[in-house]
Amino acid sequence: MSDRSVSPGRLLPLIIATGLFMENLDSTVLSTALPTIARDFGTSPIYLKLTLTSYLLSLAVFIPTSGWMADRFGARTVFRAAIVVFALGSIACGLSHDLTELVAARILQGMGGAMMTPVGRLIILKTTPKHDLVNAMMWLTFPALLGPLSGPPLGGFITTYFHWRLIFWINIPIAVLGIVLSSIFVPNVREEDRRPFDLIGFLLLAPGLVALMSGATLAGLDVVAPGYDMALAVLGLVLIGLYVPHARRSANPLIELRLLSIPAFRASISGGFLFRIGVGATPFLLALLFQLGFDFSPFQSGLMTLSTGLGAMAMKTLAGPILRRVGFRRVLTVNALLSSALVAAPALFYAHMPVAAICATLLAAGFTRSLQFTSINTAGVSDVPAALMGRVTSMTSVLQELAGSVGVSVAAFALEASMQLSGATTLTAAVFPPVFMGVGLIAAASTFIFMRMPRDVGHELLAPAPVPVPEPVTIATRLPAGRRPLPPSGQDPMRAR
Repeated sequence: MSDRSVSPGRLLPLIIATGLFMENLDSTVLSTALPTIARDFGTSPIYLKLTLTSYLLSLAVFIPTSGWMADRFGARTVFRAAIVVFALGSIACGLSHDLTELVAARILQGMGGAMMTPVGRLIILKTTPKHDLVNAMMWLTFPALLGPLSGPPLGGFITTYFHWRLIFWINIPIAVLGIVLSSIFVPNVREEDRRPFDLIGFLLLAPGLVALMSGATLAGLDVVAPGYDMALAVLGLVLIGLYVPHARRSANPLIELRLLSIPAFRASISGGFLFRIGVGATPFLLALLFQLGFDFSPFQSGLMTLSTGLGAMAMKTLAGPILRRVGFRRVLTVNALLSSALVAAPALFYAHMPVAAICATLLAAGFTRSLQFTSINTAGVSDVPAALMGRVTSMTSVLQELAGSVGVSVAAFALEASMQLSGATTLTAAVFPPVFMGVGLIAAASTFIFMRMPRDVGHELLAPAPVPVPEPVTIATRLPAGRRPLPPSGQDPMRAR
């Protein structure tokens, strides 16, 4: 296959976005179907959080290897292989017969997603000039938002009127399209100087993340013997703690912790982590609230959450102008409070609340959330040298997936605590308000971090594109072939012969 490439204007981000579309479609479809899957498997809906956290954890474990693999084998090669693995995981999910099989299939999906999304983002970062990065990120995430937009109603429709297993087969034609288009148009970019793979770092960080998040996820589920979940979490913390001095000594660590010395990147990472915890909990909570608390069908539940995707889509065309007018720091600070309030807003929902009011709230939530994500993702790389973009992508992607996994785990743990405090034996609408308030407060805590960002953060990204300066045209270059140039001014033309 010839290495044909396209300019990173619109087409390249749209092609890369096929991977993000599959990933986001799959996660939103699954959230809508969780209560039905739990009923078929004969287990509690809270236990189904394992299908969400196992996938996110698999992403976090294998994402750090994505940058090295892209440099070793080429970004296009890894991107195509990742789509294949993700599609195979989707097929395995559709064939699962119990919770264990479904969790294993989700881990396989996560291995594909771990390579697909960060490598795709890396291609954009390496081929897009800084002045066009905001627009490229907008076009990259625009189709990806179709996943959350179409996922809930589509998954709800299939789950209500057909069978939930069919929802995983939606990815297959999208995967085929992504493989074909990436083979034709995506450049096979790679670093000239290939850094060695940090095997010691991987052996410390990967088991550490697995142990820590597994311990946190299994807490309160009675899946393992008492105390084992705490022991796993402690082991994970120890291994991650050992990775920190190793990363400082290593010339090519798996996750480059020295990037945290860049103020804008450090603020976007830490503030974004808190914000994503609150946002990551909401799809899981809304699906349970609508179906178990308000007795909606999966299709009705999906139609309700469709509003969030519509709001996010509407914001994508406005994010660039808003950021250029207001600036990154002010948007991140003010919008964090507004968006966090809307994360907590479902605490006010009740069974017979007008549908229009619920949809308007979710529409506004998607609108502000999309602006916040665009601002976080773009401002964080504003001061990062181009040579370090691969390492930035790995660290950012790992922490994003960990935040989503933590959000689901926090939501499930808070639901259990709320049930115990209220004396409820099943999930009812009365259990959810304090949980939504809690995750909203976690998201709002990011405001204090964004307030400390430099006032001019990201100013280079908001500058207009440089105007190309035409080369000076001399008289000599304009003469037809064979004609002599005129002599310098003041010289006799005849004497010049």
